[in-house]
Amino acid sequence: MAAAALRARGGGAVLATLLQPRRGYKSTFRASELELQRSQALGTPPAPRDLVFGKFFTDHMLTVEWERERGWGRPKIGPFQDLRLHPASTVLHYAVELFEGLKAFRGDDDKIRIFRPELNMERMQRSAKRVCLPEFDGDELLECIRALVRLEGRWVPRDPQSSLYIRPTFIGTEPTLGVSPPGQALLFVVLCPVGPYTLTRCGPIRLLADPQQVRAWPGGAGHCKLGGNYGPCLELQEEARARGCQQVLWLYGPEQLLTEVGTMNLFVFWERPDGAPELVTPPLDGLILPGVTRQSLLELARKWGEFAVREAPLPMGSILGALKAGRLREMFGAGTACVVCPVGEILYQEQVLSVPTMENGAKVTTRFLRELNDIQYGRVPSPWAQPL
Repeated sequence: MAAAALRARGGGAVLATLLQPRRGYKSTFRASELELQRSQALGTPPAPRDLVFGKFFTDHMLTVEWERERGWGRPKIGPFQDLRLHPASTVLHYAVELFEGLKAFRGDDDKIRIFRPELNMERMQRSAKRVCLPEFDGDELLECIRALVRLEGRWVPRDPQSSLYIRPTFIGTEPTLGVSPPGQALLFVVLCPVGPYTLTRCGPIRLLADPQQVRAWPGGAGHCKLGGNYGPCLELQEEARARGCQQVLWLYGPEQLLTEVGTMNLFVFWERPDGAPELVTPPLDGLILPGVTRQSLLELARKWGEFAVREAPLPMGSILGALKAGRLREMFGAGTACVVCPVGEILYQEQVLSVPTMENGAKVTTRFLRELNDIQYGRVPSPWAQPL
């Protein structure tokens, strides 16, 4: 209405000027403008046997700054260093923050491949919109990440089960205690070599299922990779460990719907009442994170065409019924860190439920792990993992 009134008073030219893009504003950064400052203190990559997830970092990091008035600055690769933040930065008070997780693998041919990074860029942009962080071109960020990984190539382990973990992070940095979209932001990427995950090392795990605790809810932000989704889960995770469990099986609602396993998506392989085999995973209904590994497993299973594949709610009652009838064959979590992680037991309402994943040979779980690893390490050619 205000715009119409302005036009009626002959202010059309003024309105057009106001709606024009701000002079000098950069709506995205460009990989072609990437600046490099090499570190003068290079570290020594640890041996794969010594790697602990998230404890060792490479020599360099990527940073890109954004300001409301000027837009995006030039992307920069420089020495790995501490961040300098104002105490009132919005990330510190209101969790205006998101992150991603993906991996680079050194194949048997010594080439380095990043696994399906375009999916992480798409998810990162969706998360940014949820917390009012500025838009950017995912392809440009991906090119900057590729440049960083090339520079740090010696940190990509020469080990058939290890990899280089890539952690893009996006935070609001405006120094204000006002609750509003930030006027300043920082996007940065750090890298860390991570050790091997095998079915023996990753599982089978015991889960704590507590119907009184929820991770996400309809209309919330459970489908976004925000730091605020993880901190509140730590208390129950610690309780799980104190009770002899490795992860939490997150339930939701009156039907106690299974949603996620710790920070992983959940899969169940069972026989339907008619005896037909079926793979089921919870749907993308806003309660779970749309995982890259989750999508990859679904696509692989549908390509195999050997059993039904369904995205559908999984009430706890259906799990209990399948266990009682001997129809549940395997249960596993799926995520970037572990790829697939078999479930062996569930602690539910003070009872330990035995899940026969390993007793049944973990055949589907093992096959998923083997086929994804073959793609990630370049043993099987795939558009999902192209050499840098």
